[in-house]
Amino acid sequence: MNVLELSEQEIGRRQSLQELREMGIDPYPAAEYPTNAFSIDIKNEFNDGDKPRQVCIAGRLMSRRVMGKASFAELQDSKGRIQVYITRDDICPGDDKDMYNKVFKKLMDIGDFIGVRGFAFRTQTGEISVHAQELTLLSKSLKPLPIVKYKDGVAYDKFEDPELRYRQRYVDLVVNEGVKDTFEKRATILRTMRRVFDDAGFTEVETPILQQIAGGASARPFITHHNALNTDLYLRIATELYLKRLIVGGFEGVYEIGRNFRNEGMDRSHNPEFTCMELYVSYKDYNWMMSFTEKLLEEICIAVNGSTEVKIGDNVVSFKAPYRRLPILEAIKEKSGYDLEGKSEEQIREIAKSLGIEDTDIMGKGKLIDEIFGETAEGTFIQPTFITDYPVEMSPLTKMHRSKPGLTERFELMVNGKELANAYSELNDPIDQEQRFIEQMRLADKGDDEAMVIDHDFLRALQYGMPPTSGIGIGIDRLAILMTGQPTIQEVLLFPTMKPEKKAPRSSVAEWTAIGVPEEWVPLFNKCGYYLTSDIKDLNPQKLQQDICGVNKKYKLGLENPKVDEFAAWIENTK
Repeated sequence: MNVLELSEQEIGRRQSLQELREMGIDPYPAAEYPTNAFSIDIKNEFNDGDKPRQVCIAGRLMSRRVMGKASFAELQDSKGRIQVYITRDDICPGDDKDMYNKVFKKLMDIGDFIGVRGFAFRTQTGEISVHAQELTLLSKSLKPLPIVKYKDGVAYDKFEDPELRYRQRYVDLVVNEGVKDTFEKRATILRTMRRVFDDAGFTEVETPILQQIAGGASARPFITHHNALNTDLYLRIATELYLKRLIVGGFEGVYEIGRNFRNEGMDRSHNPEFTCMELYVSYKDYNWMMSFTEKLLEEICIAVNGSTEVKIGDNVVSFKAPYRRLPILEAIKEKSGYDLEGKSEEQIREIAKSLGIEDTDIMGKGKLIDEIFGETAEGTFIQPTFITDYPVEMSPLTKMHRSKPGLTERFELMVNGKELANAYSELNDPIDQEQRFIEQMRLADKGDDEAMVIDHDFLRALQYGMPPTSGIGIGIDRLAILMTGQPTIQEVLLFPTMKPEKKAPRSSVAEWTAIGVPEEWVPLFNKCGYYLTSDIKDLNPQKLQQDICGVNKKYKLGLENPKVDEFAAWIENTK
């Protein structure tokens, strides 16, 4: 890397790296460092009356206060932080004091990984700490961390810009308190969910991500190409149809937790790749699934938060079972005053238009009802509520309602104004299913690019017979938002999808040489902030020479400085 691309701190750290190597210290040792304790455990298990506990810890050096022959440092490991007391004579018992005087005080930097052997003790101020007897450099950090500093009550260098936090999550996790805790809670959600399913006797499986038909949901897919087969494939939008094939094959209960992909927009609650859990259980219906789901979520909330309640923004949401159950047409009527019961497609379309819903002409009856529900009712359900009994047009994979003509046995679980789960009494009539697929193709012909495609192999599987089955899909990312009280999906995804990183436009080397600037001088112009040749067109030649040649001197590049007349010519050539 060109030295001019580095900051002064980065240059200093690389110089320290070189000095360490010249001292015979490997800044990136390969050997195991045998830690036997974590910061939090040392603090929790400390007892003043016990014999001093010998510990070996490792982590990042996060602060350092040098006070002559003794110093205090703060070490951050995977569980937290602990103070380390370091004296020159303890870590350098012989005549050679370089490990303290030179390595620790001058060549180590904030962010370096270090290892400490010593014993736990309590300082005179009452802080449980580690008294270092041996200090080891485990990894040299070449970029400075954005450590928050305070002056007169004002914080500086805070790492809080969402664009930077999501793009550089590795830094976010190190310097921002509570971020790692969110992802530990997410892991607890998944562990608890798997435990509940496994205890119920369900089997975790894996199904294809690359699929010849993007089925199982209504969404726009990502398309890729398989060279060996010379065929287009789709990244899956759902796992449903493959999991139901397994029910046909004889599994009584199967679930999968994995990534789905939908080529749609990004916002505070959507990411183009997301994690979903789908569960299918034989001989059950959507009523059983509602009861199972509310008990599952209650147990997850207790595991994550220690209670059945969680604060989400200004709302306190209770996941304690049971939850309200409300048919969708009643929900629309309750929240908007519009009664869609018995209305024709055209009548519903007129209502949608009156609500300001766009592109209604390409929507079928089900899509119109879905849009009206989203516009008038969905955001109002804060406490967990099962919205049930969707019209058949909205539910191409769902069994017809046993007692309500034109409706299906389906529910969506609404929490804090958003859909969390979608579940059915699964359609297992192959003839009915084929007709539903044909209707979806009719919608596609009208321009609905989210309508389903006929999956002939799935229809063939149904013809071998699928038992009565209930299935559910739960968005894990959205569940994590709710259980951790976070405001956006980006806060619960370690690496959310981001726009390409913006870079300042730069003139090419050829464009700089075209106005007469020698190639070796181009990086110096860039270092001074002149990225485009046009950036210098109105500058004073003497001032420009002073700036550019100052970089040459500061970084000891050894280039022969151009004369003022040459700078004047370069400036003139830009006009």
